[in-house]
Amino acid sequence: MDTTVPLSFTAFLQYADYSLLRSLSADPEQAHHAPNKTLRQVKSGHYVEVLPTPLPTPRYVIHSRALFRELGLSENAVSEDQFMQFFTGNQIVVMGAANGDIAPTHVRAGAWASGYALSIYGQEIYHNCPFKNGNGYGDGRAISVLEVLLSDGHRWEFQLKGGGTTPYCRGGDGRAVLRSSIREFLASEAMAAMGVPTSRALCLFVSASETISRPWYSPEAKTEQPDRMVQEPAAITTRAAPSFLRVGQIELFGRRARKNEHPRALAELEAIFLHTLEREYPDVAAQLCGAEATLTDKVLAVARAFGERLSQLTAHWIRVGYCQGNFNSDNCAAGGRTLDYGPFGFIEAYDPMFQMWVGGGEHFSFMNQPVAAMTNFRMFCQALVPLLGQDTNAIQALGDIVAALPEIMSREMHRMWAHKMGLA
Repeated sequence: MDTTVPLSFTAFLQYADYSLLRSLSADPEQAHHAPNKTLRQVKSGHYVEVLPTPLPTPRYVIHSRALFRELGLSENAVSEDQFMQFFTGNQIVVMGAANGDIAPTHVRAGAWASGYALSIYGQEIYHNCPFKNGNGYGDGRAISVLEVLLSDGHRWEFQLKGGGTTPYCRGGDGRAVLRSSIREFLASEAMAAMGVPTSRALCLFVSASETISRPWYSPEAKTEQPDRMVQEPAAITTRAAPSFLRVGQIELFGRRARKNEHPRALAELEAIFLHTLEREYPDVAAQLCGAEATLTDKVLAVARAFGERLSQLTAHWIRVGYCQGNFNSDNCAAGGRTLDYGPFGFIEAYDPMFQMWVGGGEHFSFMNQPVAAMTNFRMFCQALVPLLGQDTNAIQALGDIVAALPEIMSREMHRMWAHKMGLA
């Protein structure tokens, strides 16, 4: 950010700009289910407003100095009580002024969680949904709390991982533990330092009083699955990205439009697609800003751009030895960056079938990641088909883009191998 004076947290909040909430629609039933913290079906709308569950007696663990610099945040911001309260789920306390700064009256004292669909290696999944229809999938413990548009034109969204339950929690407690939070923090910042497109980690706080029960292994355990429950400290990682839009989100609204599940299904698909265009592909949007650009033109342009980005991302993963052990559509960012650090790992020595997660299977192994990416891309394009109506030429053109992806993927892989070996 181009500024000579690093920003306090209160000053940083002056850049709040909630494009997602402005452009998309809330669950029309959310008022009847307030505070929206228990499992239920969410049948329409792009997001549900939900307050985080504050982390009790929070304690600072770490923050990313590199990301602070990129955001123009002062190193002292992490020591501000407002900063800690905001990013441990207690947003209400930061609405006033501090240190003489102007009070950020346009900052929302609220947050939101989003629904998405799930497909595993190209197969639409419904049976894991508590309602067997897909209306229960979504952000079960990730709650977005802030979106900013900085003076340099960059947009960032901030999300609490471990911020408490939402309507999508599917029986979970909505929390994250310190062990996995540290892994996500270190891995995402390491990936960024290695030049891999990724979500980032802003800060990490742990509770001094709350513990969470999680499965884990006994000392000297020989079992494949964890064999006991342990108590671990609850923690919240704040992750940041230009957006957290996923292929699974586009899929959800594509499925609803395809099945005509409610009167606004097609309109909701178009809205989230256009938001994806503006949010993740502003350069493409600028090229198509003329009145002559049709919705079909925009669908085809975004598909081409996403295919390029996804191919480059996968080549980066292979370059650094990273394996995304659960590369479902809900873990595939629509902007082409590493999104989820659940089951993941880095190879110690080359093994094309490396997979660190016992539930991952060979289809998500190290050298199968390009194929998994192409499968997610196909599901992304399939979700957009309802926007093309009965235009058979447009549908064929979208199919041609899908068919061309293996060649693009191969090109990016060859380019990566050549660069890695110092060849032209």
